[in-house]
Amino acid sequence: MIPLRTDADQTINLKSPRELAIMREAGAIVAATLAELRKAAQPGVTTKELDDLAAESLARHDAKSTALGYYGFPAHICISVNHEVVHGIPGRRKLREGDLVKFDVAARYRGYVADTAASVPVGKIRPEVARLAEVTEQALMQSLQYARAGNRLTDISHAIQVYVEQHGLSVVRVFVGHGVGREMHEPPQVPHFGPPGKGPVLKVGMCLAVEPQVNLGRPDVRILKDGWTAVTADGSWSAHFEHTVAITPDGPWILTAPSPES
Repeated sequence: MIPLRTDADQTINLKSPRELAIMREAGAIVAATLAELRKAAQPGVTTKELDDLAAESLARHDAKSTALGYYGFPAHICISVNHEVVHGIPGRRKLREGDLVKFDVAARYRGYVADTAASVPVGKIRPEVARLAEVTEQALMQSLQYARAGNRLTDISHAIQVYVEQHGLSVVRVFVGHGVGREMHEPPQVPHFGPPGKGPVLKVGMCLAVEPQVNLGRPDVRILKDGWTAVTADGSWSAHFEHTVAITPDGPWILTAPSPES
């Protein structure tokens, strides 16, 4: 996830079927790592222990984290808890019953990157938090039906905003999704809000990381002193889901969908 910019280079690289096949392999790896993290997200485990688990999982699959060292980021994945929106740094914090923990996992495999994220309940969570997570995931999944050749980029964006706001929640606006391929962040930027019918026309071979962050309260965020962790400005809780999707002749292909083996 990247901050929204208006001056970014928007040259979009289309991927060949061979490249998409490799990206699907990368997507299956990050999905498998995310599945391990889901199981391990129990009361008492530290976020550092979860980061170590992610590192071991990626290494077993000959993949490398694209977060570690990115502009100095000190961990293999981002782990954000409760009112932390994104880019949380793993450390000594122990998860507690009722937490909502967000894992953002991106890795390079055979020269290509896949990026995924999910919000995972720790034990039993409050009904409003469960609803927050459900709405965020459903907003993502419903938006991906618009990831088809001939549509416009913001058809995806608009679908997210409409679904979220219909449920009385708010979409974070200062961060956006992005293209993905040989690099973790490529053009185009993918807002999670806005009117439909804007932005570049979607073409076969485009790969997008769509990753709405949704808050129980207002959409505003602030950055903590660590320079990375974004939290809600009003202290409300936040959820985050992400998939890497490819535009194909047959429609959207979710490259980070779990494989049958995981």
